Amino acid sequence: MSDTHAAIEEAHERYRLEREKRLRGDGNDQYTQLEGNFPEFDTDPWADPEFSRDPIVETTEVVIVGGGFAGMLTAIELTRHGIRNFRVIEKGADFGGTWYWNRYPGCMCDVESMTYMPLLEETGYRPTERYASASEIFGYCQILGRHFELYPHALFQTEIADSQWDPETQRWSIETTRGDKISSKFFVLAGGLLHKAKMPAIQGIDSFEGHAFHTSRWDYQYTGGSPTDPMDNLSDKVVGIVGTGATSIQAVPKLAEAAKQVFVFQRTPAAVGVRDNGPVDPAWFDNLEPGWQQRRVRNFTEVVSGKEPDEDLVNDGWSKLMSVDAQKNSSDPEEIAELERLDFEAMDSIRQRVDATIDDPELADKLKPWWGKHCKRICFHDEYLPAFNRSNVHLVDTDGKGVHEMSAAGPIVDGVEYAVDALVFASGFEVTTDLDKRLGFDPVGRGGVSLSDRWHDGAHTLHGVLSAEFPNMAIISIVQAGFGTNFVHFLGESAKHVAWLINECAEQNIAEIEATPEAEEAWLGVLYSVVGGVARYSQFCTPSYYNSEGSQSMKAARNLVYVESMIDYVAHLERWREAGDFPGTTVVTNP
Repeated sequence: MSDTHAAIEEAHERYRLEREKRLRGDGNDQYTQLEGNFPEFDTDPWADPEFSRDPIVETTEVVIVGGGFAGMLTAIELTRHGIRNFRVIEKGADFGGTWYWNRYPGCMCDVESMTYMPLLEETGYRPTERYASASEIFGYCQILGRHFELYPHALFQTEIADSQWDPETQRWSIETTRGDKISSKFFVLAGGLLHKAKMPAIQGIDSFEGHAFHTSRWDYQYTGGSPTDPMDNLSDKVVGIVGTGATSIQAVPKLAEAAKQVFVFQRTPAAVGVRDNGPVDPAWFDNLEPGWQQRRVRNFTEVVSGKEPDEDLVNDGWSKLMSVDAQKNSSDPEEIAELERLDFEAMDSIRQRVDATIDDPELADKLKPWWGKHCKRICFHDEYLPAFNRSNVHLVDTDGKGVHEMSAAGPIVDGVEYAVDALVFASGFEVTTDLDKRLGFDPVGRGGVSLSDRWHDGAHTLHGVLSAEFPNMAIISIVQAGFGTNFVHFLGESAKHVAWLINECAEQNIAEIEATPEAEEAWLGVLYSVVGGVARYSQFCTPSYYNSEGSQSMKAARNLVYVESMIDYVAHLERWREAGDFPGTTVVTNP
């Protein structure tokens, strides 16, 4: 047996052990709802609490739920088709979605800004950094809103209170928390993914007497500072942060600079590659040829999904680590062995970086990720690991178990109480949980059937977009749909598809369109047909939002994503549009 093969076998055993530490029977139910002990964690710290307006009563062509990139891009695509009669209903006080809510210190995008920030050629905007900060992206969302004249269509600080399909009018009857009553032909659910915080169900969590908040509702009144200014109120504070995912690796260095002591509670170590951020060269950017962004976006997706294009236009950490798809569906033992070798080498480079950075070998071992590169989202940062060399930063490794107990003073791990003044939850967001829970309302479709009832055993969709019994309702979500490293690429393609569908219905005098149950099951069959390589690969993966926290339920089996490349998913949508007769749907035309 070669040394490399032996190292891979050893890694697989470490992966298996790490997975077994995390396996538990409650899946997504291990998290508690914010409406219980933490309603303030779901409030809006950025909005004017005194805001009010008169209710509106109107008839419109489209209601879009969500003012993040999904909703904005859908609205922009509608305007390109000449459809301006739409409303955007947004819980926050402005456009931005993820980038409206997430303003924690150090927050930035992990995908190159020229690839991530959409419509740069159309707006003429040049990002300032290769990896843009949350503040810059939020500001850019406002630019999009002004450039494409979306603000007059928006109802901010507003949520859906009730939504029902009316068979008499063949429209959606929608009521909001502001008393609005809107009748709309189409209903687009673009509520986003990274906005509803999830909280671990820790025993005694409600007994904690210190200050607590979630990273997506960062409390600068307590910490001082701002997204761009130091947190000057923490110099005498002991702060705990729960979680070591993509959020925590950005917030920990900033807390380390500001707080007296920082305790980082780790369940599973993050994989942290080199970010190497820097300013965007104006001369280079201004000389890019027309059409450059679309080419760059597609090229990046091809590279990170193993398509191996002739050129790598972005050439960053993602490219180096993800250029080979180790989940590839193959029955060739030699090819599988080669894929395993390349995956091992990618992750081993991450572990070697930990050894090269961390001064204490014992601490370094606790910070090493023992899982494959497709099991969780790889992180990229240059200050996270060095922060643990500081004397005021302490890792509390829970050996895969997480924090299970809390006292009035703070978290308890292995019988040790960690007294903290403040506790920050970097525990992530709901991604594959029930759609109605994430949206905050439960649409009622044909025959009075609610979405939660129809999807009681998991999602039922065509392409993740249309659902039987819910006429003229389109969904933009990763469940039963595409997914990619550059999430905005998926959102842009989904928005294009939904806007095309709405426009075609208008041009062809179609009053109602919905998926057939047979088409939904056929699409589920397509999803299952491409999952083989992932099933092989995932046997060594720890639970995460990628796999519904390791749930083995029928609901989790239906709530999967299209696991092959975003390019392939988009091709399914394009072929469906090109067919011209809306295959797999029931269509009712106007008389």
